[in-house]
Amino acid sequence: MPEIGKLLIGMGVILILFGLFVSFVGKLPGDIVIKKENFTFYFPIATSILLSILLSLIFYLFSRFFH
Repeated sequence: MPEIGKLLIGMGVILILFGLFVSFVGKLPGDIVIKKENFTFYFPIATSILLSILLSLIFYLFSRFFH
């Protein structure tokens, strides 16, 4: 079980770093923003792709080392 604890700590650190990155950088190039008079639509497509890649890497490493 100590391996799972280390994995959870590692995943937590990665998520904190990603959260800090998104907080300071804000919108990534490729995110869609449409502003009208009283309406704003924001679709973070680049952020979604980056998050998907990051989570895929985490789950791949998890399955590789803890299978």
